[in-house]
Amino acid sequence: FFRLDSAQSDRLAEVLHTIHLADSVRGQAGNLSHGQKQWLEIGMLLMQDPKLLLLDEPVAGMTDEETERTAELFLSLKGKHSLMVVEHDMSFINTISDIVTVLCDGSVLAQGTLAQVQADERVIEVYLGR
Repeated sequence: FFRLDSAQSDRLAEVLHTIHLADSVRGQAGNLSHGQKQWLEIGMLLMQDPKLLLLDEPVAGMTDEETERTAELFLSLKGKHSLMVVEHDMSFINTISDIVTVLCDGSVLAQGTLAQVQADERVIEVYLGR
């Protein structure tokens, strides 16, 4: 075990509140739901106060409620951190993002609003095979 100083303790309380786990602080991580475990991972990143968070499919396997709460979490981070999210749930992406970038073979294929990239003929061809 280790002791936290006052500033660390305050920061931990802030992060636990941000990631919706303040009420679970005394429990074991193994008893958390899949979504809560994802939030715990994000919390560990936030404890380091990064400028950029790189997140790969953060809502994969989450319930609808967990996905909604994750969107709220990400929106609460705007202005404090930059987020780069790789995700296939377009409803989630539409909720959290103003600009969407579609990559193909490591290059930018399209960029714009979700509606713009979904209507882009190159995106349709590459990802839907039409």
